[in-house]
Amino acid sequence: MSAIPRTAEATSAPQGRGGLAQSVTDSLTIAQRNLIRMVRIPEVLIFGLVQPIMFVVLFSYVFGGSIRIPGAGTSAQQYREFLMAGIFAQTVTFATAGASAGIAEDMHKGLVDRFRSLPMARGAVLTGRTIADLVQTALTLIVLAAVALIVGWRAHDGIWRALAGFGLLLLLGYAFTWIGALIGLSVRTPEAATSGGLIWLFPLTFISVAFVPSENMPAFLRHIAEWNPFSATVVACRDLFGNFPPHYRLPDAWPMQHPVLASVIWSLVIIAVFRVLSVRKYRSATV
Repeated sequence: MSAIPRTAEATSAPQGRGGLAQSVTDSLTIAQRNLIRMVRIPEVLIFGLVQPIMFVVLFSYVFGGSIRIPGAGTSAQQYREFLMAGIFAQTVTFATAGASAGIAEDMHKGLVDRFRSLPMARGAVLTGRTIADLVQTALTLIVLAAVALIVGWRAHDGIWRALAGFGLLLLLGYAFTWIGALIGLSVRTPEAATSGGLIWLFPLTFISVAFVPSENMPAFLRHIAEWNPFSATVVACRDLFGNFPPHYRLPDAWPMQHPVLASVIWSLVIIAVFRVLSVRKYRSATV
């Protein structure tokens, strides 16, 4: 009679202690594991820097001087100032693909199943992964900001407003890593996760005010661009960096008139929604 309970006890996964402290500790442990892996494979960070640096150089020197910015004409220097907030925001959102591929790889190798056999908080694996991706994104932003300074970009409204702008970028990047987590849990291979993590980002970033003003877009695209959460962060950073050209007029859409508040709201909503969906998918995908 006693054999059945012992068998059930042996085959069931250990349960964590629960509580906020346990969740934080487990999440930081998983984040440390991913950061150590990043240090041991530095080419991941290096290759992640190549694309944004290429975008800075191409848009600054190839398109700069050809694209008209209201209030600045076709000034190459003014376009660089206008451009950089968009490049920064694009860089943090493209970290989504790395989060997707990393989680899909852990799933494919069975590491997630091993984590589930440990007495740890259920959401810690995903939270730790997103925290590690946030650290990597911050390092990428530091290098990219240095490159931007070299090509002539400047933040004109003081260090604290500039830091607030970078804080909004990191918040947006963290929000999008939760989207990447859900994608990584929903596909079968890391290759599919990489493709799935990138394909939707191109229309999101280009149907926005990141690289060109919205005023010359068709009406339906202009409304999409102005209510795009990506656009809200871009405009908020331009405001905080002091990168708007003289006499530049913002669109009348609410997110464009209140970009900092809109950026925070969009990012928090994305985190709240996709964290719940990701943790739920994690529980069902690895049972």
